[in-house]
Amino acid sequence: MNIVVGVTGGIAAYKAVNVIRGLVLAGHDVHVIPTEAALRFVGRPTLEAISRNPVHSDLYEGVAEVRHVAIGQAADLIVIAPATANTLAKLAHGLADDLLTNSVLASTAPVVVAPAMHTEMWQNPATVANIALLRERGITIVGPAVGQLTGSDSGPGRMSEPDDIVAAALAVVGPRDLAGKRILVTAGGTREALDPVRFIGNRSSGRQGVAIALAAAARGADVTLIAANLEVQAPASLAVQHVSSTLELEAAARAAAANADVVIMAAAIADYRPETVADEKIKKEKQGDTLQLTLVKNPDILHGLAHSRPAGQVVIGFAAETEPDRDALLAIGAAKAARKGVDFLVVNRVGWSEGFGAVGNAVMVLSGAGDIVSESAGSKAVVADAILDLLA
Repeated sequence: MNIVVGVTGGIAAYKAVNVIRGLVLAGHDVHVIPTEAALRFVGRPTLEAISRNPVHSDLYEGVAEVRHVAIGQAADLIVIAPATANTLAKLAHGLADDLLTNSVLASTAPVVVAPAMHTEMWQNPATVANIALLRERGITIVGPAVGQLTGSDSGPGRMSEPDDIVAAALAVVGPRDLAGKRILVTAGGTREALDPVRFIGNRSSGRQGVAIALAAAARGADVTLIAANLEVQAPASLAVQHVSSTLELEAAARAAAANADVVIMAAAIADYRPETVADEKIKKEKQGDTLQLTLVKNPDILHGLAHSRPAGQVVIGFAAETEPDRDALLAIGAAKAARKGVDFLVVNRVGWSEGFGAVGNAVMVLSGAGDIVSESAGSKAVVADAILDLLA
């Protein structure tokens, strides 16, 4: 999609960078229109680098190409984040004294705004009336949230988190082909405690699972996310349950899966855990030059869910493998899909510099019979939508 992101002059403008980045990583062509005030908070080079497109802000540039109209006409979606009280007033009353407001007036695309201002400004009768008028006209309002504002102030008026704005914006224009479906997604990596300080874990960041959860919600699904030690912020727009160990994740997943139409197990699960956990920090002075650990096998959560599922439930598993040869990787995936009893298995190659923690991903999706039914590469948001396409 061709998405226009308007950035207006509030301190929350710095968070707009992650809104832009999220839309770009989702595979969209993003064009940023900052107001002159916004450029006092975030520089043009930053916006151009993140959006990967030239940034225009002057109403009187590009007159020959009628830029003040053309940008809005070409847009499939307009997102304004942050939207100041001043900008909301302009939008409500059809004022157009800059390139951003001109572009909105010239567009028939859906408009999503994320207000950000001090509490008194948000609660002012003028702003309340402007928001009501914008909603009547079909403009989607995201937030604001309640929280820390500029200085020591706190209250309603804080701009919603970038991931929530991206999800809400894409939900406005995206397919609603998963509406009414209850989807359970697990994300992150489990950790097995050695003592109160140390643990055995893995390199999963949770980015792919979170991307799947956000994409499913944008397509209309009722999503539950079970998050194990994420390296990214859990989206506030989703129902999130935080866990740490494999046994905690198993208990949470079994409870949530009982009412789910789809289970997507994207979390990286520890295969083993320490047989005993020390109550105090293990001291090297007491252990000497070596430390011996006895590990016991964790339950196979994916296998258990697949073989005890209610009728009609779809179960999707993930297999992260270091095998470099494609044919050998496929053979490993096919054997695992059959052993686990899943409907689909998402196979991806991981290593020191790919897979876990990376911005992008490349996957092959196998059927339960081991056949390739889909392949996808790109941002984790792009991969998420490719996986969900199979469900739709």
